[in-house]
Amino acid sequence: MKNRSWAFLAGGLLVALLLAGVVSNYASSHPDGLDSSLLKGCTVDADDTIVGGSCPAQQAKDHELGDSPLADYGVRGIENSFVSTGLSGVLGVLVTFAIGAGGFWLLRRRGGTPTDGDETTTEGGEPATSDDDARRRADAAS
Repeated sequence: MKNRSWAFLAGGLLVALLLAGVVSNYASSHPDGLDSSLLKGCTVDADDTIVGGSCPAQQAKDHELGDSPLADYGVRGIENSFVSTGLSGVLGVLVTFAIGAGGFWLLRRRGGTPTDGDETTTEGGEPATSDDDARRRADAAS
């Protein structure tokens, strides 16, 4: 991979880590569109607790993984909510990056290795590059 590609990849990862680790703490705590639509028909108090009415949100249950280490946008066991939210975001970015990089690595290895006897070589016996292939096609066309 070229140096520019590595710099671009590292820069993108750094921006994602910064957004997940710091900026995510300043996200709105108000319900998003789905949450607010599920509350239609109910009366809620200042803490967004349903105090009356009838709405789909009353049937909501806790998720099966609600007690997992990274549940509810935080890391269980860390009392400081700013650090907990930031750390969960950073861990999420790193896990997503690792899975994506691993997938690309596997695809690259699987699709990019020539089989025995299929490797194209130049006159000097060196493996052919895409530039060699392009020159060969241009010569054949003329």
